Amino acid sequence: MSDQQPRSLRTIGIGAGVVALAVVAVGIGARVSADHKLETVAREDALPTVLVITPATSGAGQGLTLPGNIQAYNSAAVYARANGYVRRWLVDIGDHVAAGQTLAIIDAPEVDQQLAQAQADFQTAAANQALARTTAVRWDALLARDAVSKQEADEKRGALAANTALTNAQSANVRRLRALKGFTRITAPFAGVVTSRSAQIGALIVAGNAASQPLFTVSDMRRLRIFVRVPQGSSGQIHSGMQAKLTVPEFPGREFTATLTRSAGAVDPASGSVLVQLDADNQDGALKPGGYAQVRFPLAAATGITLPASAVMVRESGTVVAIVDAQNRVHIRPVTISRDEGAVVQIGAGLTGRERVVDTPPDAIAEGDRVRVQKAAPQPKAAS
Repeated sequence: MSDQQPRSLRTIGIGAGVVALAVVAVGIGARVSADHKLETVAREDALPTVLVITPATSGAGQGLTLPGNIQAYNSAAVYARANGYVRRWLVDIGDHVAAGQTLAIIDAPEVDQQLAQAQADFQTAAANQALARTTAVRWDALLARDAVSKQEADEKRGALAANTALTNAQSANVRRLRALKGFTRITAPFAGVVTSRSAQIGALIVAGNAASQPLFTVSDMRRLRIFVRVPQGSSGQIHSGMQAKLTVPEFPGREFTATLTRSAGAVDPASGSVLVQLDADNQDGALKPGGYAQVRFPLAAATGITLPASAVMVRESGTVVAIVDAQNRVHIRPVTISRDEGAVVQIGAGLTGRERVVDTPPDAIAEGDRVRVQKAAPQPKAAS
């Protein structure tokens, strides 16, 4: 029994040691696995998540929509030409006026007195001219009988010429002041609608003051001009006489027809566009001068690859996009924009249409970066 007991104890000790080693090994393995998993999760969490899209192909014949500025066919700011005070104003904003209709009346007592003085000066000059004419005729008769010298007769004829010139000058001054007095009645230059009024009864009017406000603004709104800046790439399809459709925010769903009548014929270097003018009939007064409109030209858009503008980056090297390959690595690729339609741009070169392009890429994204790809979003269509 004495030999078996130590052997049994030894066996039990060895077994306990094996169990302890097994427990330690399992613990170490679990910890290593947990650390590995934690490292993997941390590495995955460190990757930026990006949204990728696939470029779309734009079709032909979609047209070109651009913003336009509506202006009255004729618009005039009416100022006063005579100093004085506003006695009455006869029209207000929104009133329709005819050509030559009186808009306001100005009291100008200084002009009245100047006109009275000019008329008196003219009468004096006319009387002196009549006397000089009678004297010249008499001295010519005396010269014929050798009763006076030729020098004296020439002096009388010279006095007649001087008085005649003075009479003409005084007559011109009277006509000037009469015209100035006529300016005390402010009239409409053409038929239209009064779109502004600053005239107030009793207000002092100072003519010729560049800082003064116009008393009225009259606009002819029966026809309107719409000014649009067309990108240089599309200006070759623009021609006089073509029809366009325009819409305004106050009448959603309603389209107005306009005709292209003029083109600047030159590209503005600041905007890279050509200014064109369209005319639109406005007999019903629905369109308002000074308003904003969307103008759609029936242009054939060349088939190409389109991307949302948010996918395009502008860097020192030029315009680029970020592409994600099959291993989720980023590649920066330069592209050329053939047309900018606002929310959507058309790519002229640099893409085949099968790439995965990062939409709204981070500013710090660089060549070779690894990213986590989010589910692709639908690509917006080009503007029609």
